[in-house]
Amino acid sequence: MSQVKLRDGVLTIRGATKITSNIAAKRLVKAIQRTGAVTIEVWMQPKTLQQDGPARIVTLSRDSGARNFTLGQENASLQVRLRTSKTSMNGIPAVTSKSRILKEELTHVVYTRDSGGNVSIYVNGRLNQRERVLGDFSGWNDQYRLGIGNELSGDRPWVGDLHWVAVYSRAWRPSDVTARYANAPADRSPGSLAVAVDTRPKFFETKIAPILSNHCLECHDSVSHEGGLDLSHKDMALRGGDAGKAIIAGQATKSLLWRSIDSNEMPHNRPALTGNQKQLLKKWIDDGAVWSVDFVDPAIYRHVRQAGNWVQRLTISEYVATVKAIFDVDISKEAMKSLPKDQRADGFRNTAYNLNVDLKHVEAYAQMAALIVGQVDAVQFAGRFGKSKKLTDDNMRRLISDIGKWVLRAPLTEQELALYRGISTTVVSAGGDFAEAVEMILEGMLQSPRFLYRIENQLGDGTRWPVNDYELASRISFIVCGSAPDDILLRAAESGQLSDSEELRLQVKRLLKSRKARAQSEQFIIQWLNLDRLGNMRPDRKRFPDWQDSLAGDMRQETIEFFLDLVWEQKRPLSDLLNAQFTHLTPQLAKHYEITEAGAGMQRYDLSDIPSRGGLLTHASVLTMGGDDASMVTRGLFLLSDLLFSEVGDPPPGLDITPVPTSPGKTHRVIATQRVQSEACGGCHSRFEPLAFGLERYNGIGVFQTVDQHGNELRQDGEILFPGDAKSTSYKTSAEMMDLLAGSDRVKECLTRKVTQFLLGRPLNLSDAASVRKVHEVSQKNDGTYQSLVTAIVLSDLVRTTQTEPEPEH
Repeated sequence: MSQVKLRDGVLTIRGATKITSNIAAKRLVKAIQRTGAVTIEVWMQPKTLQQDGPARIVTLSRDSGARNFTLGQENASLQVRLRTSKTSMNGIPAVTSKSRILKEELTHVVYTRDSGGNVSIYVNGRLNQRERVLGDFSGWNDQYRLGIGNELSGDRPWVGDLHWVAVYSRAWRPSDVTARYANAPADRSPGSLAVAVDTRPKFFETKIAPILSNHCLECHDSVSHEGGLDLSHKDMALRGGDAGKAIIAGQATKSLLWRSIDSNEMPHNRPALTGNQKQLLKKWIDDGAVWSVDFVDPAIYRHVRQAGNWVQRLTISEYVATVKAIFDVDISKEAMKSLPKDQRADGFRNTAYNLNVDLKHVEAYAQMAALIVGQVDAVQFAGRFGKSKKLTDDNMRRLISDIGKWVLRAPLTEQELALYRGISTTVVSAGGDFAEAVEMILEGMLQSPRFLYRIENQLGDGTRWPVNDYELASRISFIVCGSAPDDILLRAAESGQLSDSEELRLQVKRLLKSRKARAQSEQFIIQWLNLDRLGNMRPDRKRFPDWQDSLAGDMRQETIEFFLDLVWEQKRPLSDLLNAQFTHLTPQLAKHYEITEAGAGMQRYDLSDIPSRGGLLTHASVLTMGGDDASMVTRGLFLLSDLLFSEVGDPPPGLDITPVPTSPGKTHRVIATQRVQSEACGGCHSRFEPLAFGLERYNGIGVFQTVDQHGNELRQDGEILFPGDAKSTSYKTSAEMMDLLAGSDRVKECLTRKVTQFLLGRPLNLSDAASVRKVHEVSQKNDGTYQSLVTAIVLSDLVRTTQTEPEPEH
């Protein structure tokens, strides 16, 4: 290796040599194939401008005649050869920079190609060349090794200095290039491009916060703070307790926290920490005790779910909407009748891990495919993609390719193309015509996993990778509209535009104007509040003699119309759902609420002068979750988990949880207070039952009353202990309670999490915490509306990247 010298981060190549990876670059190939995009970045200084071939600067190839890509020097120009399904095995035709662009000085070079085939070459931060290289990377060879300074066959040497060589599996925007070039030091000094990443904030959030949450906060949070020590808040924890500073950054052995844990003195009367947990805490303190979050939230850190991926099947509503978008066929009634119901899990019906497929689904999807195709004019449908009706191989392959991209939401692979071409060939050989061939192909596609699931390539190295443009197009459309991407979104994916944040923002803005977006938001409110349960509501007729079953439907519709009005007509912050002074009522429901009727049908009512109503929690659709007895347990648990983002454990096995009935002198509040003060039950019940005290005047079917059936006087005062606060906040009336909730940052953050969980279709993990916080901050800066929240979610890493799974080694 006398021709090569590495010093201060600079690789100097003096003469012909060969520098290659020890193994095939399989992961790099898979990553680039996955996104359909590639960027090559080099900081280099040629020794001479008399190098050609082109002389290989960086290459992923076999020899001088076969490659995946090559960036080379052709005298004073740059040349890039890229193999695609439309170029040769040697990457010909190549893309060449403008002539005489290179000098014998340090130069920044970026070659970037998006999934749409758009190629750009930048030199020293400026665009030098722009072309199109069509095709995909399906033909790339994952056995090729990466080479620097020469072809792997040793016959295309390059000489000079290399300060930086990097290959990325995504396309760069112009802003990425200029920022990268501008951020380099002015002197372009050797080795100056390395960037140190501080891993300590992530270490705290992923390793230390869960330990504190699970083993320390029971005694040392903002409420209990035994010994004056609160380990839930950064400032309070670093301040210490009655015994002095508990944490001395950089000195674990002098820190009271570490010493009490190392000696097993703490946790008190609890199992000691494991040896590994102790070492993690010691390392954290010794490394500076970096505390990356202000509040260690038990709801986030106590139950750490393993980050993973679930393949998302289309829900019934998504299936119906997708069929409508693709074929303009409404199969809603047939789908509701034929397809097995989607069951709730983690509060929603679209939770990915619960969307299983069994034999009933398989049979139903086959029936639905035949029904859908039976309502489609196959020839007319095919005409959208081409006028020819010839059954020749070339025509059918092109037609199948275009139809497949539309129906299956992304280009077909060669294997899929051959499969569907085989269907048409079989139809023709049996005497069928063009229309029958198209019909059979469509039936096949409608039963394909590519149609029924939102399939993505999730193999990688175990870290987060960018999703490709077609995957992103599907994510955006199903998140915003609950349906398949339209032709505008697919064209943006094809041209590689969706990697640009501003383009994404414009696409979301466009989609939010559609009726589908309203329908998607309606699904959120229905599922979050489980409004469909009202269809099964059967109150005790003896107890509620005035009850009419039709009231349940009116209650459901009140909440939906209220939500749509606030979100779409008024575009108010989502937190206003808790105290907005209006609603929508039928005459029957207005009478139920003892409000003067405003007219026939569903009418909008101003509630400014009606203190007993205003906000979701005064809707009968929500109040009835407590059952006939208006259970404070059920109502309190809803407030705790769905508005305050907190939790309590399940009751101990064998505990008698039979509700205690009210009686003269004993209201629900009195009964709840006895549980709260009980040594056996108070630890948990004190956290949620008092939250429902402000709703005591609403009975089991949502009627407001000041006395119960026993003549007991009912109250509406109470207090709320917001998670993280040291003291409760009191209120005198239900209206004051609603205002407190609407103004609470905790409630606003919980609403962000609920909407995010629903739109992503999966539970949120610890690994999502930082991204969700950022989404919330961005949304709140833009008024906290549903629209601003959806936009922030789509523009976040939660949507633009995916958690990959390590590819198995062979």
